[in-house]
Amino acid sequence: MQKSLYINPEKCTGCLQCEMACSYEHTGTINPSLSRIKVFSFEHEGRKVPYTCTQCDEAWCMQSCPTDAIKLDKVLGAKVVNEDTCVGCKVCTISCPFGTINYVAETGKVAKCDLCAGDPACATACPTEAITFVDSNWTGLERMRKWAAKANDASL
Repeated sequence: MQKSLYINPEKCTGCLQCEMACSYEHTGTINPSLSRIKVFSFEHEGRKVPYTCTQCDEAWCMQSCPTDAIKLDKVLGAKVVNEDTCVGCKVCTISCPFGTINYVAETGKVAKCDLCAGDPACATACPTEAITFVDSNWTGLERMRKWAAKANDASL
């Protein structure tokens, strides 16, 4: 069963536990600026919305990488950056329409959500369950696939 991060912004309080947990998981330090998940603040509305890589099927980041440094983890479905192969050219950051791949100046490489090898620190740390790790079918993935297949059939 493939799983996905499910984000429910209505439950987010803006506590930033997800950012702190992510940065600690990947760098060993609590530094939200190095987190692979970000909490966007809509000041006028008084709302916070977490966002990170959606591991999209199109994977523009993976397709655009000139060194083939982003690979599909077939078990998780995550598109994972291989730091040994990444040359830090930032083509993937330009290709991602969602802005969820970031260049890390300290390493000269890019970083993006890798689903923490199947145990996402952001979901574990979220006290309100605004971020959960659920069966991909529950997030609507299968409904989207059926719609996409129907759209393709109509164009034939």
